[in-house]
Amino acid sequence: MDNITTLFNHTNATPIRSQKDIGYGCCFCKKFYLKPAELKEHTRQTHQSEIPNVMRDKSLNDYHVKLDITNLQCNECKIKIDNLDDMMRHLKEHNLDIHLDINNHIMPFNFEGDELRCTICKAEFNKFKKLAEHMNKHYRNRVCDVCGAGFINERSFQIHFQVHKKGVFTCKFCEKVFDTMGKKKSHESSVHIHSQMLSKCGYCNKKFKTHRNKEKHISSEHGVRLKEIKCKLCGKVYLTANALRVHTRRDHLKERPFECQLCDYTSYGSRCLKNHMLKHTGVRDFQCDVCLKSYARKKTLREHMRIHEDDRRFKCEHCGLAFIQNCSLKGHLRSKHRDLVSSV
Repeated sequence: MDNITTLFNHTNATPIRSQKDIGYGCCFCKKFYLKPAELKEHTRQTHQSEIPNVMRDKSLNDYHVKLDITNLQCNECKIKIDNLDDMMRHLKEHNLDIHLDINNHIMPFNFEGDELRCTICKAEFNKFKKLAEHMNKHYRNRVCDVCGAGFINERSFQIHFQVHKKGVFTCKFCEKVFDTMGKKKSHESSVHIHSQMLSKCGYCNKKFKTHRNKEKHISSEHGVRLKEIKCKLCGKVYLTANALRVHTRRDHLKERPFECQLCDYTSYGSRCLKNHMLKHTGVRDFQCDVCLKSYARKKTLREHMRIHEDDRRFKCEHCGLAFIQNCSLKGHLRSKHRDLVSSV
């Protein structure tokens, strides 16, 4: 406990409780702030005297502090040091209570730029939760004997270890059986408890089936700008690190692991290969209930149904005429408004 108390008393570092849709949570009250800098200011102005007690009543198994070290400065000599380990060594030179020979349970976070970056390896993330999970790789105080993953404390390890425990776990709502407790709990939560509505908005508590739908809601209804990740190669912007990875591997590295056995076609994803195979098989499983025409793809059938529903969603901005299909609108623009559009 001496290390964290000394850091709080002799630097401008401040703790973070958690991060949700509504912002970063204060360790001492229920307030949340969208920007870490706002939380830092609130903590220093409102809870300065309480900061040394942030880990009071915490057991060693739970001992873990998320620390904002943005613009980290020593209060004794006003020197700025942006690395937590270097700052701890510096405080030792001031003859303060710092122990460098024990496991470190303090995770540092730096919010200096617009990007969320690991202070150790500089890996970039667009979600604080993902960054916090990543930080366990650098604080291997407890290591899993099964998979070798590292964790900052015993509690984090025990939560992880549940994925390795095999057995017979029956859902308490239905007769489905799972081989791990994690799979059982995930099934119960998604299917029975939340009815597939797993993502809850932190502002109004409305629930959504997917995290992406929740983020769209937060952006449109609550005016919160979603954090984006820009591709360094072409400048395209993505909302998740996974979407950026897919884009990089598919569009820049040109990875095409799925190969057609009947021709030289290759694709990045299995779905694209499955759609391609329809050209070879000629299977048309999707039939229109109105005119009985059949289509190879469900998407094509949905587009066809617009004809029967007179769904004219493609409207000409020049004369107001509306069309069922986008290709019809493009043809109309070329023939009727060629002088008004440069290209279609």
